[in-house]
Amino acid sequence: MNEHHEWMRRAIEVARAGMESDKGGPFGAVIVRNGKMVAEGCNQTKSTNDPTAHAEVTAIRVACQKEGTVRLDNCIIYTSCEPCPMCLGAIYWAGISKIYYACTKDDAADAHFDDAFIYRELNTPKSERQLPLENCLREEALKVFEAWQIKLGS
Repeated sequence: MNEHHEWMRRAIEVARAGMESDKGGPFGAVIVRNGKMVAEGCNQTKSTNDPTAHAEVTAIRVACQKEGTVRLDNCIIYTSCEPCPMCLGAIYWAGISKIYYACTKDDAADAHFDDAFIYRELNTPKSERQLPLENCLREEALKVFEAWQIKLGS
């Protein structure tokens, strides 16, 4: 039996269990390193009132707490659906090596989970986006970055 299929089946099971227990939408994720599960998570946006509690982010949070690190190098994530832009960013930040996904973003859109507007917004100049962005107090904030550089000794 294909190992990747087994881990994906687990992600799908986690998605179904989370959905059926009313934690959130029908999404699940499993993080694996060297053939062993590090963590799993389901979408918990509904049960936590947290719009960031997507399955991938939930699994990353559990894995990082368990591992005592913010990096999940040499890990693979299996997710029941192609990651949204937020989850994709979190996966990159965590240093996960590979993503396996089942449903596509188009499948998600057909189920009323459409992230296309976010992808469009990311490719739109800041001045033309639906959500206005305005730069404010940059010089004051840069002092904190400078202090960080000093703290790191660089």
